[in-house]
Amino acid sequence: MEIAYIPSPSQGVLHLGPIPLRGYAFCIIIGVFVAVWLGNKRWIARGGRPGTTADIAVWAVPFGLVGGRLYHVITDYELYFSEGRDWVDAFKIWQGGLGIWGAIALGAVGAWIGCRRRGIPLPAWADALAPGIVFAQAIGRWGNWFNQELYGKETDLPWALKITSAADGRVPGLYQPTFLYESLWCVGVGFLVIWADRRFKLGHGRAFALYVAAYCVGRFWIEYLRVDEAHHILGMRLNNWTAIVVFILAVVYLVLSARMRPRREEVVEPLGPGEGDDAAAVDGGPVDLEKAESESEPVDADAEPADAEVVESDGSPESDESRESSADEAESAKKS
Repeated sequence: MEIAYIPSPSQGVLHLGPIPLRGYAFCIIIGVFVAVWLGNKRWIARGGRPGTTADIAVWAVPFGLVGGRLYHVITDYELYFSEGRDWVDAFKIWQGGLGIWGAIALGAVGAWIGCRRRGIPLPAWADALAPGIVFAQAIGRWGNWFNQELYGKETDLPWALKITSAADGRVPGLYQPTFLYESLWCVGVGFLVIWADRRFKLGHGRAFALYVAAYCVGRFWIEYLRVDEAHHILGMRLNNWTAIVVFILAVVYLVLSARMRPRREEVVEPLGPGEGDDAAAVDGGPVDLEKAESESEPVDADAEPADAEVVESDGSPESDESRESSADEAESAKKS
């Protein structure tokens, strides 16, 4: 008997006249806004300027969407290029299908371009964005709920997901809500990164590496619950192998970065043209004039210059005569 379950939406798209409003697209858009908003706050807290995060996101987001779609199409090519399939569907991103591995990889390329144009170190910017990115993933996973896709094995748990659609080979029934598991896991990873960053002052890309490693742990076990078609290597799904490799790379980077650059970056964004009116460039770096003046020693107006030669008279006739002789010689030199 069905006691409780998570219902699926009757449809994943609403029509506002001729304009389709797709739940999957809304989840992606909301996730992007959350990532940029939180990333901007963290970037300013690190010493960056407002607006920089959005400027770099203009490069990172499109690259990330293209990378995510490419990964999905390449790893599930039979959905678009096998017999009876229409290859044009590979471009219909609104129907679902974004691989996080490709999104992060190509999104990093776009972020690198944006950071390079602004003279900003990519690892520092990635640290600021890390929690926002994983929170965006948590929101984006609800797009799978709207599309009734990427669910897990059959179950009778009270939080089972009820699939009602029979399209594309689906079998209506109760299944593990893997979208919900991954969404909750991502929220936990986001708060973990925020806590660790405050506690250990992570820098040089270590906050981002922690996010990647922690996400891979959750993705590994969640992937085992899924029943959608996937390529297998040595009995494991391709995404499981990807999670293992990426996890190892992230941990290695964490260890090596902590040894080579143990401290957080002191400066994450250089001053722009026309900024820093109260600063002067000394030895290639800005110096606060007010601080320099407050730290300098006060000057006594009545004091003699340090390099002035003070001649004292002992009151003797010889001393007076020698001074008069020196004055006469000086006067003669002037006349000549």
